[in-house]
Amino acid sequence: MNENFFTENLRQSTGMRVFLFLFILLISTLIGIALAAIFVFAGDIGIKIGQGISSIFMFIVPPIVYYYLTRKEHRMQELGFRSLTPPWWLILVGVTLMFVSLPVTNQLTTWNEGMSFGKGLTWLEDWIKSLEETAKAATEKMLNVDTMGGLLLNMVVVALIPAIGEEMTFRGVLQQSLTRGLKNPHVAIVLSAAIFSFIHFQFYGFLPRMFLGLLLGYMFYVTGSLWTSILMHFFNNGTAVVLYYLNNKGIIDVDVYHFGAMNGWMVALSAVLTVALIVWSWWKTEK
Repeated sequence: MNENFFTENLRQSTGMRVFLFLFILLISTLIGIALAAIFVFAGDIGIKIGQGISSIFMFIVPPIVYYYLTRKEHRMQELGFRSLTPPWWLILVGVTLMFVSLPVTNQLTTWNEGMSFGKGLTWLEDWIKSLEETAKAATEKMLNVDTMGGLLLNMVVVALIPAIGEEMTFRGVLQQSLTRGLKNPHVAIVLSAAIFSFIHFQFYGFLPRMFLGLLLGYMFYVTGSLWTSILMHFFNNGTAVVLYYLNNKGIIDVDVYHFGAMNGWMVALSAVLTVALIVWSWWKTEK
């Protein structure tokens, strides 16, 4: 009876649910950081393993615990791990979107990198840029591998775990909660995409990352399954991992951060195709 009373109160109170999730997120993140610290002195491989553990406790554990406490049954299905309601092949449309939208993503990256706070805030701009350069250097160091073992480890730590965890947190919990609360899927998708981008704390990568969040959010909403957005997210991260590996092996020579950059006409075509694929997928679902 007490359990039912607790569950019903959580169902009825949005504030209680938000507080509970944030509390679970805080405790789980602290546990993850503590466990990751064990591997700090174990070299590059140890650091990567530690990061993987930290990501699991930050993004995968909290949604599972949260849905376990707030749902009576079908917890993983309600979180988003359900079969696709429209034709299964729409999941391939999501993956196609990641490549079709590359010119738009790179144009947004260029615009974002060129933003300025003005002369009065030059100090803030310099400080943010220094932080992001440090983060970029750390990322490149992690991805700087030229062995198959290093590639596979990066695919797990950099591509797979974040794809699963971030989709569970930002689409499975946040977007679905906002959709239920606001009764407007478009606003929920935009807000969850903005929070998804903001939480990475990279101002000069905010626009392209929010755009990615919009693609993931719409395809999750259209297909009704986290498997779609997880696969899209994995392809996005995994592409960067593979490009870095091929660069390091000397097989190719590309700028990973601006991979897919094209002229204005191609960017416009990319934008049109991206919107068309999302609208067409939505239409197939409604039909």
